Amino acid sequence: MILFKEYFEGNTYDTLENKPRLFMDKLFLNTRWYFVWRCVKEVVRSRYCAIKGLYNTKNWAESSHNIFEIIEGCGGRFHISGLDNLRSQEKPVVFISNHMSTLETFIFPCIIAPIMEVTFAVKRSLVNHPLFGPVMRARNPIVVTRKNPKEDLKIVMNKGKELLDIGTSVIIFPQSTRSNQFIPQEFNSLGVKLAKAAGVKVVPVAIKTDFWDNGKYLKELGVINRNKPIYMEFGEPFSITGVGKEEHMQIVDFISSHVKEWGGIVKDEE
Repeated sequence: MILFKEYFEGNTYDTLENKPRLFMDKLFLNTRWYFVWRCVKEVVRSRYCAIKGLYNTKNWAESSHNIFEIIEGCGGRFHISGLDNLRSQEKPVVFISNHMSTLETFIFPCIIAPIMEVTFAVKRSLVNHPLFGPVMRARNPIVVTRKNPKEDLKIVMNKGKELLDIGTSVIIFPQSTRSNQFIPQEFNSLGVKLAKAAGVKVVPVAIKTDFWDNGKYLKELGVINRNKPIYMEFGEPFSITGVGKEEHMQIVDFISSHVKEWGGIVKDEE
């Protein structure tokens, strides 16, 4: 099911090795500030569009791709695989991904939204944020507290099933916060529970996005590491049987193995 023209063709996408850097990025002497300014400018444009009630799925994907191009223009090198696993789906799915930085939140829409309607499960502070709030609210997300697991489970089950029933896929980050390490013990089974309850498949997603680091005081203003490639792999969709424990471990293993393969840190329980 294709909603509108995709930005990426084929099963994989790799940034060209000789992709030129933006002149202004080089002029700023490899600091983060031109990159941050361009991203904020795009968010402000999207915010204005959202406030006017014009921020539809196609506009969301377009603004996401604009940031994708900014990242490439500032030295980011993408390696994306498993795109055919998205195109093969005729029904909505639950995407379950590790969460490393702001980058995946910005970039997933231009990859997924042209193929299927999709939204995020996000924490309440994001939809109340003065800059990002209007943009996120326009996408009808699932809003969780990240403080009360029982309440969050109830919210995800109710709102998630409603969204999936009307054909909207859901992206869930089961970690409590963004981290440049993958810690399996902190990866909850919320996405698996939702997929089982709604009778839909899950798509495991492994990412390594520490190109854009988390800031010490404001996570969105972290440094960018031009020497770190950006990896994203979308796994094969599968259904949940039984209580979902085996499937949860399958997702954890999928993410762990890829993060390790890409040179990332997996902090296993000692």
